[in-house]
Amino acid sequence: MKMTQGKIKELLTEPGCEHNHHKHGNQKNKACTQQAQPGAAQGGCAFDGAMIALVPITDAAHLVHGPIACAGNSWGSRGSLSSGPLLYKMGFTTDLSENDVIFGGEKRLYQSILEVQQRYQPAAIFVYSTCVTALIGDDLDAVCQKAANKTGTPIIPVNSPGFIGSKNLGNRVGGEALLEYVVGTAEPEYTTPYDINLIGEYNIAGELWNVLPLFEKLGIRVLAKITGDARYQEIAYAHRAKLNVMICSKALINMARKMEERYGIPYIEESFYGVEDMNRCLRNVALKLGDAALQDRVERLIAEETATLDRTLAPYRDR
Repeated sequence: MKMTQGKIKELLTEPGCEHNHHKHGNQKNKACTQQAQPGAAQGGCAFDGAMIALVPITDAAHLVHGPIACAGNSWGSRGSLSSGPLLYKMGFTTDLSENDVIFGGEKRLYQSILEVQQRYQPAAIFVYSTCVTALIGDDLDAVCQKAANKTGTPIIPVNSPGFIGSKNLGNRVGGEALLEYVVGTAEPEYTTPYDINLIGEYNIAGELWNVLPLFEKLGIRVLAKITGDARYQEIAYAHRAKLNVMICSKALINMARKMEERYGIPYIEESFYGVEDMNRCLRNVALKLGDAALQDRVERLIAEETATLDRTLAPYRDR
């Protein structure tokens, strides 16, 4: 997937993002299309944003094609946790030298992909471009396709050089890579009427593990987590879910909208933070799935969990 000017503009003017609508006067400065001024903070570059969105896929290898500092200065900063594989915690980089910049880094990239695949046997390899490799014109897509043909392993190019924009744009570039190369490439063993995807939840410090038991009690199956504590395979069959639940809509709203267009999966925007938000999320999920019995179970669960929480907090409220 080439990151052309047209593609960048499409991601910046995402119709599903409320920041791009009804902007008048000074409000237009809050739109995603507003470019940062020199000296302003963006919270990270597009490369950083793409890695934030994709690195939590725990059984994949993540290879940064660029100078060593691109990977070294940002690796492991988010604290996404895994209940299984730990390969995602290993940092891989092509560590470009001056000669690579002059003569091109495609050969080094190809050999690096083969080495990672041979030594670690990952479920997939995500390959990230950086400012340097984009400027010298290395063809990430062609090298990844050649390596995929050679190894039989999915090799996903992520064209996210830092200079194209902010971290938020990089998040969306990561989502585009999943849509283009991953989602829809596998089928689950079975499906249920209660299959949902969680999009934009990265399991920072294991926070997702506090939420999953609630869905399990209700009989709702989280088919795919995109991408916190995810496995590559579950994202590959995420297109079979009945509902997408957006947790961080500003990051991957493009993914939810396009999955609705391509696969007919509706989406809702929710939050897990706080009692009211959590209750609202469970109610809206049940409502959207359209099952009256499930809605009754949600109300009973909310009553039970609220009573437990009240007992736990009682000693502190009395102070």
